[in-house]
Amino acid sequence: MSEATFDLIVIGAGPGGYVAAIRASQLGMKVAVVEKRAAAGGVCLNEGCIPSKALLDSSELFAMARDRFAPHGIAIDPPFLDLDTMMLRKEDVVKKLTDGISYLFKKNEIERLHGTATLKGLTAAGQHQVEVDLAVPPPVSSGQQSLLEPVPQSTVILTAPKVLLATGSDASPLPGIPFDGHVVVSAREALSFDQVPEHLVVAGGGFIGLELGSVWRRLGAQVTVMEMLPQVLPNMDRQIADTLYRSLRKQGILFKLSTRITGVRRIGAKAIVQFNSGTGSEEVDCDKVLVAVGRRPLTGGLGLEALGVALDESGRVTVDDSYQSSVAGIFAIGDLVAGPMLAHKASEEGVACVERMAGMATKVEYEYIPGAVYTWPEASCVGATEEQLKAAGVPYRSGRFDFAALGRARCMDETEGFVKILAHLESDRVLGVHIVGPRASDLISEAVTVMSFGGTARDIALICHAHPTLPEAIREAALDVHKEAIHA
Repeated sequence: MSEATFDLIVIGAGPGGYVAAIRASQLGMKVAVVEKRAAAGGVCLNEGCIPSKALLDSSELFAMARDRFAPHGIAIDPPFLDLDTMMLRKEDVVKKLTDGISYLFKKNEIERLHGTATLKGLTAAGQHQVEVDLAVPPPVSSGQQSLLEPVPQSTVILTAPKVLLATGSDASPLPGIPFDGHVVVSAREALSFDQVPEHLVVAGGGFIGLELGSVWRRLGAQVTVMEMLPQVLPNMDRQIADTLYRSLRKQGILFKLSTRITGVRRIGAKAIVQFNSGTGSEEVDCDKVLVAVGRRPLTGGLGLEALGVALDESGRVTVDDSYQSSVAGIFAIGDLVAGPMLAHKASEEGVACVERMAGMATKVEYEYIPGAVYTWPEASCVGATEEQLKAAGVPYRSGRFDFAALGRARCMDETEGFVKILAHLESDRVLGVHIVGPRASDLISEAVTVMSFGGTARDIALICHAHPTLPEAIREAALDVHKEAIHA
């Protein structure tokens, strides 16, 4: 059985793990990464953030060609959907990015193993042992000879003083309704349908459900979103979420709120969904049921129980400020620990974790982690919502500017939505920024920057913004905090 020793072993090559590995290598550590997938990038790159955005962009272009070219003086025949080509483009986007991570591993001389890792306790010298069941022989990943001999054995042992767990999460099923991969599906399968469903039922009115529901609605499916709560996007500012909800309804998505799915009955390649909206049991026929009701941390099979690694009530690893678990030398980041399950949050934690290992006083500012919904219009946010400020008794002012009054938005024919800025009543410090409208996911970065530096609404108002551009809406909203907006 082959063995090799490292300074750090990273289990999982998603946006938390691969970023941590690269940063650790930059800091002089000898790093090995174990990933059960053939391709690096985790759920985000292979079956989440990236492929979903590729399909969102493609489906938006299709919908524009079908519905919105004529007012611009562009006359075309009704567009024809070539779904196979659209899917091939999505896969090409993913492959180019996964190949890019492989290049970065080689550039940074990171040992990469394709296989499944299990923690096996400490050696006599106090090193953590990780057993890796290989899917393939160890590759030469550094441009030089691999530290592990490329022999046909199926198992290798890695040792290191530190192990970083970055195994991510997977989709949670509905209670009593397991995934079957064909009719009852997760986002993974919903990104690769071989034809447009006639009727797609989406369980869950969160980010994932609304985004993928939007994709298939644009491409011609009837889409019904069923949400247990009385509103979609429960963690977003209510004005933002309600505006997006109304927009998606106008696009033809049917919503059933305060609705619980109680069963799914398969009939051949289709299904009957049983649900209750408070007035008794009802049923609806559909082709697919996309379950997007949340995600659960992937800790099974790692050997955490045997080592005594503590988990919280939701199954996440409990960690300290340096991301170290209850067992010295075992660290965890991303979806395995508390906080929003976001790729960029995992990346920030990965960098902070290994920099802490190197003695640096790095800190993740969780209050300034942005969120975004990539529907059209998009929605994005950072900081506190109005509801949170009211509940906490924080005095604040609110400024708002509608895209309908913005020159660039008019030119783009993207006038739906607004920017809202919440600032402290006394200090004027920006407490929250919430956007629904064109390119909201891009616009939010200015707000994150200002808030990270403790900026005020007045600071934003004093910054010259190019004209005509979408970011002018942020400046006008900041001016409106003090009722000085020019174009409101």
